Order: sequence, then structure tokens, then C-alpha cells
Amino acid sequence: MTDDGQLDLGVLPDSVAAPAPKPVADARKAPPEPAPELSVARVQVDTGLAHLDRPFDYLVPATLHETAVPGCRVKVRFAGRQTDGYLLERVAASDHEGVLAPLAKVLSSEPVLAPEVLGLARSVVDRWAGTVGDVLRLAIPPRHARAEAASRPVPPTDDLPQVDAGRWAVVPGAASYLGALRDGRPARAVRSVLPTEDPAHVVAQAVLATLHAGRGSIVCVPDAADLARWDATFTEVLGPGRHVVLAAGQGPSPRYRAFLGARRGDVQVVLGTRAAAWAPVHHLGLVATWDDGDDLFAEPRAPYAHTREVLLTRAHEQDAGVLLAAHARSAEAQALVDSGWCVELEIDDAVRRSAWTRPVVTDGSTHGSAPARLPSEVFGAIREAEGPVLVQVPRRGYRASLSCQGCREPARCSACAGPLAQLASKAQLVCRWCATPAPDWSCPHCGSRRLRAPVVGQLRTAEEYTRAFPDHEVVTSGGETVLADVEPGRRIVLATPGAEPHVAGGYDVVVLMDTWLALGRDDVRVVEEAHRRWFNALALAAPGGRAIAVGDPGALQALVRADPVGLARRELEQRRETHLPPFGRLATLEASPDVLGPLADRTWTPHTEVLGPVPADPRDPSVVRLVLRAPRSEGPALSDALRQVSAERSAAKATPVRVQVDPLAF
Repeated sequence: MTDDGQLDLGVLPDSVAAPAPKPVADARKAPPEPAPELSVARVQVDTGLAHLDRPFDYLVPATLHETAVPGCRVKVRFAGRQTDGYLLERVAASDHEGVLAPLAKVLSSEPVLAPEVLGLARSVVDRWAGTVGDVLRLAIPPRHARAEAASRPVPPTDDLPQVDAGRWAVVPGAASYLGALRDGRPARAVRSVLPTEDPAHVVAQAVLATLHAGRGSIVCVPDAADLARWDATFTEVLGPGRHVVLAAGQGPSPRYRAFLGARRGDVQVVLGTRAAAWAPVHHLGLVATWDDGDDLFAEPRAPYAHTREVLLTRAHEQDAGVLLAAHARSAEAQALVDSGWCVELEIDDAVRRSAWTRPVVTDGSTHGSAPARLPSEVFGAIREAEGPVLVQVPRRGYRASLSCQGCREPARCSACAGPLAQLASKAQLVCRWCATPAPDWSCPHCGSRRLRAPVVGQLRTAEEYTRAFPDHEVVTSGGETVLADVEPGRRIVLATPGAEPHVAGGYDVVVLMDTWLALGRDDVRVVEEAHRRWFNALALAAPGGRAIAVGDPGALQALVRADPVGLARRELEQRRETHLPPFGRLATLEASPDVLGPLADRTWTPHTEVLGPVPADPRDPSVVRLVLRAPRSEGPALSDALRQVSAERSAAKATPVRVQVDPLAF
């Protein structure tokens, strides 16, 4: 100790030995021994960055030689951290001149990424201006180790049932189509399904014919609520154990088990929602959709690809058959028929008209009086019905739109000028945009405090029907409470479009309320979409039942004539005249005004029209939308240009631009 009481650290006592100096370690760790062959792995790294959306080469250590198989999940060192990826292939050498980083880990030797799915992912990226990483997140479910280690199911050993061609007997040309599938040929068709037919049985027979050729099938339905019914039908037609159900809404374990069943070849048929479109089915022979016009088939995640288009791409790349079946007909399906790529399996006009319940159309007026929301035709039909009645209401909620009783001006929020609504009986007014309550509202134009409801939801309509028909049970289906089925009986079911429950034997009466409201939306597909929902509702009527549509008779002639195909042809011709998809390529870009300003002046393709920018949402002026319209022949070049924009902004670490190609609505 020194004189000032501090420890003397310069000299150690003799009894204390000085620690041995530690050897200086080499800052560069010796590379691992490479695999004895094919020591370079090409890995698709999940970077989430558009400018790095390409495979990277890594060294395969000798310790991972057996487990690092093409298609498996791996961990790699990327940008200083451990990142997930898929091993695409192994090669003998790399074009990279530097030292390759080694694979950090093989998460599982299960080859979950099939080569055909990788090829499909790249085609989707080229078409929808996305990234391979985004597509693979849609195509491959998260790993579930317990499901992966579970024992594999025993495949059925009994013979396949015979195809019941009677299910297709109403369609001319059915025998040749089913025969082509049975022979393993890629038959492609658009099929109209009558209300008297069970669509699940119709599609299942085509799948069964494909199985007889030793080929697999993918069948996509829009709504998970339909899966239980379709699953039971497929089990009945194909036999147990020959198909799996695959949907994003399943739990992690059942979804991954179904995925592995297809990837390992244990089953050849996958039935599901959007997620099933990517299923790695071996020797694919048929892709099929039910009701391809349903907007639930539009993927809400990047790159926003439509399920129908994904399946058609697979059919083209894998030489598979196609079946687009529906009650209605989408313009895109009709375009496939007109181009000759698909044949039309259309039903004779007389048979079609006799099968459909053709509605009586009324505008709600009687002898020149003002229109009534509950016309006498509807009132009388429900009074006479002994069984269930379906009433389709185009809006959910209570009073979805309000206006002043005195001057008819819309009731607006004082905070954001958004529309006011009443969400339930006796509830106070609230803004639909910002949720600000308006308990003391008064009209700023005339001072009146009285309100009227030009748009009424199914809950308010249920109150009206309960008062009008006290001897009927009234139930609702829509919003967060959707009924899959209801029991037969003397009841009235009020449902929003797409939420109509099934009932054994069908509905005695089907009522389409407020059809003018469904046609009044600002959407280029509004006529097609409204009729699709109306035809689906009419298909639920019992044989010999009645149907009433409240609206303009001139606008509902396709329902009266039971002619969904004629409507699709007219809609397609309008698309041709306006150069909209499928005749043109359309892309929307959404970002802040300062970002889209320079992009509006950018050169895209020789004939690209630039429309906008305009506000993307009236509630948020900070986001604007730019619309690009180009000829179909310039579609690939436009997608390349859009991918380049995303890559440039990603490399510059700038705010990304939301890009959608051929959106359903814009």
C-alpha cells in the first residue's frame, strides 16, 4: 500500500504469481470442412427486401452434407444476423469470388419447397411484381415439428369408385370432358352449375376421373364455412383417406399435416381455400375452383395474386386440366371461353330456365303509390310460406347511413365530416370513419334534429320483419355472426350477401331486398358482383319455391331470364371497350404525395397511361393512389418496371410503395 493509502498495482507480492498471458486468438475463424460433393448451396434468403430478392451461395459444411437437401429449411448468416431461408439446389462451384459463408443450421431435412412450387412462385412474382420471399410465405406453412415427426397415414388400399357420369348428365359434352380427365389429358372447361345440382358432387366427380388417370387435383372454394360440407362430399365420392383439407384458418398442426400429406405424396387431392392453390400435389392433373368470382379469392397480402390466376398459371406450367364451376359467370371465366383456352360446358336454355327459380321483380310501389320497402308481393309470399324464408339484405348493421329528415342532406360528423350511423337500436350516433359519438346532432343546413335512414342494415330489417310477422322466428346471419346452416321450419333468415345459411330442402321463398343499393357502389365490377351474389341466393330456393327481387325491373333482366352467361358476355365487352382486365393490365401504386409525384412522371412502357394521383382514402389525405393502365402485351414489361421501383426504394431504405397488379377494386 502506498503512503496515501492506495493499493500499489504496479508490483505484485512474491507470493502471488502473475497470470499467464492469454494467447491471442486468430480473428478469422477457420472455415469448416466442405461437403465431399456439391459443396455449394443456393439459398433463397427471407430478407424481406426487394433489392435482395435473389438466391445467395453458401458453403455446405461436411457435417450438414446428409441433411442439407434441396427444398429444406435452413438458417444462414445474412447481414450480421441469423436468417431463415430455403435451400434451392446444391452445385459443385460458385461464381462468387470471395470466401463463402457456411450454412449455419439445417432446421429440418424435410424438403418442403417443391421445384414446381418454386417455379410457380417465380411466375407469380413476374406477373404481380412481388418478391419470391412474399410468395413462399403464402405457399409454405410454418413448420410444426410434432406434425413433421408424426407417423404417416396408411394410404387406402381399396379400388377407386367409378365415376358417376349422371351428375354431369345435364351438360352436353360432359362425357368427352370426363373421359379426357380419365385418360390423363389436360381438359380445360368452364362449367355452369344449376341450383338442382350439388356443386361439391359435380367437382368431386371430375376429381375422381382425374384420380383414375393416376393424377392429383387441387380444389379451391372461397369460404372456409363451405369446407365441412365439401369435405364430407369428397369423402363420400372419393372414399376415405384420399384427400386432405388445407386452409390458412386451420391450426398450425392440422395445416402442416395436410401440407406434408401432399408434399410426401400420401394423398393426391387437396381441398381448401386460397392456401390450397399452392399445395405441392404430385403429378397434378386438375385445378378447380368453385365460384371463382368471389372476392375472397383475392389475396390480401403481397403480392395480392388472385387464386384463380395462380391455379391457371399452375395448369399452364404443369400441363394440368382446369374446371371453373359456378352458378354465375365471371368476366374472366368468359374471356377464357372466348379465347378458346377453355371449352364452355353450357346447359341447354330450356333446361337452365326450368331449373332456376325466376324472381318476380317489383319496385315496391302499388298503383302509382310511393315505393314501400316491404312490398305487398313480399308480404303476401311470406304469409303463404310454410317453410323457411331467406331475405338477402345488402348491408349489415343497424342503420348504416343517415340523413336529415327535413332537407335530406347526409348526416356528417363534426370532427372529420365522415358519415354518421347508428350501430344498434337506441344506440347513440357515431361516425363510421373516426368513431366520434354525436349525441346532440343537429342538421347544419336546416337545424332539424330528426333523422331518416336511406340505408338500413340487416339488424334494423330484422326488427321490421319481427313486427310484421310475429308468427315467424326471425334470425340474422352476417358480420361477426354467420350461420352455416339452419333447421327447416317456419322462420325468416335475414342474411347479408355471402352469409346465407343452407337449409335442408331449400327455402320456400327467397327475397332480394334493396337491389338498387347493391348496384349503386362505385366499382367497375359492381354489376357482375351483385348478380353473382343474387344467383347464389336464388340457388338456395327449394324446387318449386318462389323468389322476389325488390328493385328496378330493367336492371334485373339477367335474373328474370336466368342468364348468367349473357350477363358475363356483356360485362366482358364493356371491359374490352375500357381496356380493363383481362384485356389490359392495370396497376395501382399507393404512397405519400411526395413519393408518387416523381413516379407519375416516370416512363413505364410505351403505351402506359398514368391516371392520378388521387386520394386513396378520403379519411387519410397523406396517402394517394396512382393508376397505371397498359395494353396486355406490355404487362410483363410493366411488372418489371414496378419491381424495379420497389428494388430502388428498398436499396435506398426509403418508405416502400404499395403495388397491386390487376386489383379487384381501385
